[in-house]
Amino acid sequence: MLPRSVAVLALPGAQLLDVAGPLDVFAEANAQSGRDVYDLAIVGTEPGPIVTSSGRGLVADLVAPEAEPTRFDTLLVAGAPRIQDLAVRSDLLEWLGRAAAQCRRYGSVCSGAFLLGQAGLLDRRRVTTHWAVAEALAERYPDAIVEPDAICLFDGPLRTAAGVTAGLDLALALVEEDLGAEIARRVAAQLVMFFKRGGGQMQFSRRGVSAPTGRSVLQEVQRWVAAHPAQDHGVDRLAERAGMSPRHFARLFRVETGLTPAAYVETVRIEAVRHLLETGDAALKQIAGACGFRDADTLRRAFMRRVGTTPAEYRRRHAGA
Repeated sequence: MLPRSVAVLALPGAQLLDVAGPLDVFAEANAQSGRDVYDLAIVGTEPGPIVTSSGRGLVADLVAPEAEPTRFDTLLVAGAPRIQDLAVRSDLLEWLGRAAAQCRRYGSVCSGAFLLGQAGLLDRRRVTTHWAVAEALAERYPDAIVEPDAICLFDGPLRTAAGVTAGLDLALALVEEDLGAEIARRVAAQLVMFFKRGGGQMQFSRRGVSAPTGRSVLQEVQRWVAAHPAQDHGVDRLAERAGMSPRHFARLFRVETGLTPAAYVETVRIEAVRHLLETGDAALKQIAGACGFRDADTLRRAFMRRVGTTPAEYRRRHAGA
């Protein structure tokens, strides 16, 4: 059986781990299988070394658009800082579209999804990317179904991964798809990585609460909520603080901040919970009271909805030593 050709397309400025991480997973799958299941290649976009975001160079095996796209079984696009702002040549986008049409599967790691979007490969597809640029991806490609919390997503031939290290998760999932769970588990063990990572990527988000926005009276209300998350922040109370009727306050707050008052208050409280889970050992009941939740169960449900994992699991993974 001939090896499956796996290629990673890397633009200048690509993140080194977005390229090397998946390739190392496939290489380890070869080692665990005892045969060359995968033939690996790096595809550049111009002759010469690919200078990555860390300043280190990669040697491309092939250069697009001269490389023959029919040779690939799997084609992944590596992410790069601010790839969404790069002016990508039309011939490269045409090549990517042709290559994807002829591959068994194609996809992206991290912000590489923007290149797929430019090539028209995300329409009506479920897709993920790094949490920090997920909103921008959804705005730029409204026909894509962006799921910002997912670590990896499969939709038809499309395979996408969240930020950076999620490229290893994606490659491992592709190995499992090809060779089964036992080989994939052995690869994970050898590379000291989780076979299935717990929770989504929003548990890693450090975006936090945005700086106060809107007119000054609304900013004052936002600062008050952030400074006193445990207090009663019902619309009536917040409206009274702003000197407005509840109806007018709720409408104005949403127009000028993009959030309902309730959504903003919950965001503030969840960030306060995350901070306490990361930095202390207080019981969940105490944290609930300190952050304005009625009880530990209410906190737990809100945390699962917002962060994608339980408070206990979050503390285990993110608390300081």
